[in-house]
Parts: sequence; structure tokens; C-alpha cells
Amino acid sequence: MDLYQVFKTRMPIIGVVHLLPLPTSPRWGGNLKAVIDRAEQEATALASGGVDGIIVENFFDAPFTKNQVDPAVVSAMTVIIQRIQNLITIPIGLNVLRNDAQSALAIASCVQAQFIRVNVFNGIMATDQGLIEGEAHQLLRYRRELGSDVKIMADVLVKHARPLGIINLTNAVQDTIERGLADAVILSGWATGSPPSQEDLELASSAAKGTPVFIGSGASWANIAKLMQAADGVIVSSSLKRHGRRELPIDPNRVNQFVEAARQSWNSPEDSKSISPLKLHF
Repeated sequence: MDLYQVFKTRMPIIGVVHLLPLPTSPRWGGNLKAVIDRAEQEATALASGGVDGIIVENFFDAPFTKNQVDPAVVSAMTVIIQRIQNLITIPIGLNVLRNDAQSALAIASCVQAQFIRVNVFNGIMATDQGLIEGEAHQLLRYRRELGSDVKIMADVLVKHARPLGIINLTNAVQDTIERGLADAVILSGWATGSPPSQEDLELASSAAKGTPVFIGSGASWANIAKLMQAADGVIVSSSLKRHGRRELPIDPNRVNQFVEAARQSWNSPEDSKSISPLKLHF
């Protein structure tokens, strides 16, 4: 995965839009317009703050289905992403939780999004949804059938989950890339809001051998400089919310603070020049 080709920077910051509950989820409020309005506001705040990409996920649909989501969720996410694309020009990806990679790839291919995140891409993980098996073989074949070039960013030993048995991180990263054929890998802490350790990031980066490694959780303005010493990019959400509370909307001031801290930690002037302050359609 050529990060510069996709994100126009070699060390991308990807902000997350956590969608309010969607149709058929337990907390669905019956008003899709309210979901769209908040998603548009958050995407605009992220883009205005200087992030290089956005990932949209059905975060508030918990408790999640293990694999396939309801068709209404697919329809709603498709509409929402198209609405966001009318407002911003930076790359957009999506994650259909908990692990509906096929729906994510289908949506991304149809709306011409650039990437998807897959929580369990290969192997077997014990999660709060039960045992989830990765289906890299099906997803890669489906991408070929669609004639799609959507990039697959795969979690390794994903948060809120445990592998069956003892798995070496180096081997897990190598299997995800060499046997699963992921375009990039993501490393997180144990749960939403907790960062991976510096040691694990260094191990993952070494094992990846040039395939991009993203920080998948726990990044904040206070730790991003240190974490990025051993990573190629970051996916960030919780620390960008008002008061750092994940249930609240994105805070534009926190986005600016995070982006500034991240940029100051990098030494490449080329990357600094690739960022424009506003990336919106008017």
C-alpha cells in the first residue's frame, strides 16, 4: 500500500466518524436524518482540522452482530458515506462492525471509497460476539470479482478480543501480510482508547518489512509523537471527542491540537507541505 498515493502524505492521520445507532440496532432512534447530520458535522470537523483521511464505522450499533449486518445497515452506511463525500475531498474508508468485511468492501467499491478496516482478517479470535474466524480468502476473491482496488487494512490481534492459544506478534503480523495479503496492518491496545505498547509497535513494524503499520487505538496529542516513532500512520477517535468522551461529538479544537502535535513530531518537510488547512467542498 503506497500511503502517499492514497493519502498524499507518507504518515497519514485517519480520523473516525462514529455513527449514531443505525436502523435495526438496539438503540436505533428512528431518525436517520439525525445520524446523517452528526456524521456530516464530524467529518467536516475532522477534515477542517487537517486529518488525511476518515473512516466511518457503525460504532454505536453495539451489541454488534458477529459477521453479517442487516441490509438496512448497509443501505444507511452507503447513504451516509455519499453525503460525506459531497462535503470533503480527503480519502474515506469504512469499518462495518463487528466483522462484516464483505459488506464494507461492497459499499466501498460502489461509492469509490479508498479503504476498509477489517477487525479479524485471518485466524480465530475469541470476542464478546463469540468466536470470529477470519475469511481473508473469501474477501480477496470477492475484491477480485468486483474489480475493485479498495485497500484492506487489517487488525492484528484486534482489541476487545483474545486469540485462541498463544500467538507470537511477529508471526501474526507476517501471516496477516504474507498469507492474508493485507495491504496494511493495524495494532491496538486491549480496548477502545488504550494504545499499543511501544515495544509491540516496534515488533510489528519490524515484522511488516515495509507494509504500513497503523496505530489503531489510544492515540492522543500527549503520546502521538512517541507512538509514531514506530508506526506509519494512526487511526484516532476517542481523544478527539469533547472532553475525551467517546459518546460525545468530535471537538474541532482537539482535532487541531492532535494534528499539530503529530506534525511537529515529524521531520519530513514534504509531508508538512502536503497538508492543506481546509479540504472541503463549498
